[in-house]
Amino acid sequence: MTLSSSDTSAVSRPALSPWRRTLLALAALLGGAGVILGAVAAHKAGAEGLVTASSFLLFHATAIFALNAAPGRRRLLAAAQLAMLIGVILFAGTLTLHILGGIHLQPSPAPWGGTLMILGWVLAAIGIIAA
Repeated sequence: MTLSSSDTSAVSRPALSPWRRTLLALAALLGGAGVILGAVAAHKAGAEGLVTASSFLLFHATAIFALNAAPGRRRLLAAAQLAMLIGVILFAGTLTLHILGGIHLQPSPAPWGGTLMILGWVLAAIGIIAA
């Protein structure tokens, strides 16, 4: 069976809001950044700390995608996704600037990023349980 680009009867998907489309596109970019940082860490001497940044980017990109399909209270799940997105950008971004650029931000945004990621996971749990 061959599906043409105009044949949507085989797969039924709800339309994505502009907010969700943007969030998922950003999550995809986080995943790509995670792969890039993992490759840099594997090939650049002294960049082992990028493995942490890479892992956090990949895990949270996947979580943001998964939460988009998770059953639960949509607003809480959206808040969880946003907290994860901002948190991982702050955390991984701070590590990357430090390791690759020698830039030391004071005060460091990394702890705020970590806190937001934790908050995101807690909000996800609450959003799923409260459904």
